[in-house]
Amino acid sequence: MSKSILSRALMALTCCLALHLAPGAASAQSGAVPEDVVQIELLEGWRRDDGSHMAGLLIRLSPGWKTYWRAPGEAGIPPRLQLRDRSGLLSAALHWPVPEVFHSNGMQSIGYSSDVIFPLELTLAEGTGALRLAGRIDLGVCHDICMPVSLDLRGTLPAGGRPDPRIAAALADRPLTGAEAGAGRVSCDLTPISDGLRVVARIPLPRQGSAETVVFELPDPSIWISEAMVTRSGSTLTATADIVPPDAGPFAMDRSSLRMTVLAAGTAVELTGCQG
Repeated sequence: MSKSILSRALMALTCCLALHLAPGAASAQSGAVPEDVVQIELLEGWRRDDGSHMAGLLIRLSPGWKTYWRAPGEAGIPPRLQLRDRSGLLSAALHWPVPEVFHSNGMQSIGYSSDVIFPLELTLAEGTGALRLAGRIDLGVCHDICMPVSLDLRGTLPAGGRPDPRIAAALADRPLTGAEAGAGRVSCDLTPISDGLRVVARIPLPRQGSAETVVFELPDPSIWISEAMVTRSGSTLTATADIVPPDAGPFAMDRSSLRMTVLAAGTAVELTGCQG
């Protein structure tokens, strides 16, 4: 087992305390959670002209607590939405406002230190009226300890509704595209290592802030990617990370599927794919 995987496993054992809520203990209507650590509210949102529905999940955090982004770092727990009743629902996708980067005990994590809204975009079957939504969101919250939390979610989304400015603001708080940020074409070098691949990405991008963080992601969440080492030389950002599949062996990576997010000073730039 590589040192990176061993470190990850030990951190998960030492910093996380499991907390499971009984069914119905928290809902989008009540939002009640033991000790008021975290509350959730379903924002009904509105039906759009194309027939889809834009709703929102409002996560309220007690002072001093934080929750995590989709790629939370070594010790974080990414939010996961599971919908039980999918009648009339073709697909559901969360949108992610720009997160913060935290450093504690030599570890980096990525998330939100105050209330956050995750816009929830729902693709509906043709002719769907009011939509009953029931499911669960699993997420992690951290203060002095980290806790996985499961919250029940239920409510009815109207067939009409008006745009909610809170959801609209969360949608607007998105990463810039490479074109919007003035980024050039990203190049990647891939080198085999004992338990996977090492990627070195060279990103032509104007400086985004004094401290720039790069996060690599692949579509398969079972593939582990280390925290990236980042350096800058002029207008080029270089990020290096190890990529380890579940079997910790050699594998072929599709360069076009590699997502890179540059975080700095409350902004983000998202790029997908790189050249050899």
